[in-house]
This record gives sequence, C-alpha cells and structure tokens, in this order.
Amino acid sequence: MIRVASYNMRKAIGADRRRRPERTLEVLNELDADVIALQEADRRFGSRASALPLRLIAEHSDYKPVALDARAGSLGWHGNAMLVRKHVEVLEHHLFHLPSLEPRGAVLADVALGGARLRIVGMHLDLSGLWRRRQAQAILAHLAERDGDWPAVLMGDLNEWSSRGGCLRDFAAHHLFAPCGRSFHARRPIAQLDQIMVSPDLEILASGAHDSPTARRASDHLPVWADLKIGEGRTELPPPHPRLRHRIRASIERGARRALGR
Repeated sequence: MIRVASYNMRKAIGADRRRRPERTLEVLNELDADVIALQEADRRFGSRASALPLRLIAEHSDYKPVALDARAGSLGWHGNAMLVRKHVEVLEHHLFHLPSLEPRGAVLADVALGGARLRIVGMHLDLSGLWRRRQAQAILAHLAERDGDWPAVLMGDLNEWSSRGGCLRDFAAHHLFAPCGRSFHARRPIAQLDQIMVSPDLEILASGAHDSPTARRASDHLPVWADLKIGEGRTELPPPHPRLRHRIRASIERGARRALGR
C-alpha cells in the first residue's frame, strides 16, 4: 500500500495568524504519507524562502524534500513543493510553467516506491475558472508529452468549487478522483477544493480529509490523503469529449512551437 497526501500549508500561518512551522510539521507527521504535495510552501515576498525550514524537516520528520532547484532557500516552485520519505528514491523531477495572469506552476517527480515507479504531480490552480481549465489542459498536455506510461497521481489545491464541472471535467477524462471529502475551510469545511486524482492503473483503497485538532489550527485547508495500490488491470474511463482531445493536442503543439522558438 502507498499513501499519498496533499496539503495547502498556507505558508505555515495558522488560524491564529501566527507562523508556526513546527505546527505544520506536526500535521505532516500525523499524515504518515509516503509522498506529500505541498502548496504555499514558500513565503510570498522577498527571497521566497521556505516557510518550513529544511533543518526542521531533516531533524524532526522522516521526510526529505524533492530538490526542485528552482530558487536558493526555497522549498518549491511557485509555492508547490513535494516531500517524500527518506528511503524513497527520486528518479526524475521537472517544473511546469502554467498559463496564467500571475506566475503559476506545477511540479512533477518520478519516484521508486513500493516496488513500482510512480509519477507524482503537485499543483495549485488559479482562482479564475477560465485559467483553471487552461492550466488543467496544460498539465495534461505535459503528461502526454512525457516518456513512460507510469501510474500517475495528480494532487493539489484545485480551487474548484464545482463538484463536477470546470477543470474537474478535464481531469476526469483521464483520471479517477479519490473521495477525500471537504477540506476548506479547515475550521468548518464546506468545499472540496483539494483533490487527489489517479490514473486508471491505480486502485484507491481509502481516502479522506485529515481533520485533527492540530490540522484545524495549522492552516485554512485540511490536508487530504489516499491509500493506493497498483491495480491488476486498468479501470475503464468514459472517452474524453472530442473538444477536450482537440484542446490537449493544441496545447502540445503550442508547447512544441515555443520549444523551437517559433
């Protein structure tokens, strides 16, 4: 069994408006996950230093950060970061630029875990529904371009208030959603903004929102988690809408033109 989790840690600022990274780390330890995607992991201004000191992670947890090499002193890329257990081997990592009015990105890591290779994507999508859909399509296009058909886990704060529409429809054409439940606002959750999605060759054994006393105080989001195993077959998904296939193909072609400098 493999446990994954996603957490918008709000720069380690809790409901009391105090920055307490040790409290954030306590929540991460409670999750007991093999891989954790983080959002808002870095401070917003200045040097964008990590809101969770690397020394604190190394000395008081069984986690290590995926070295994204984006900015000295930062944990992530546009606030997106990834932690894995210290014994997990990180095979590759990549950064994605996402279309947006303000800088946004997503992170990817291929890891060796549980005798298998998994592809993990962490993201924090826009507040605008239009840009969220464009970002979802860009992420799907990036994945389609990558080598290797590895089991994949996509997770993060999607900022999608709809239960079925918007960017959820785009992701659902290729992935299964773990029923994690409502995660925002942490004190009284009313919306399922945080999502975990998996490719059809992964089986979802259990999932939920981590609603501990510390988690309710440490951020405005509850972390979400899912227990997974490699499936014996692939779950059949409904075919994607032809318009979605066209958008993904067009996004891939635009990326290729940019890479060639056209």
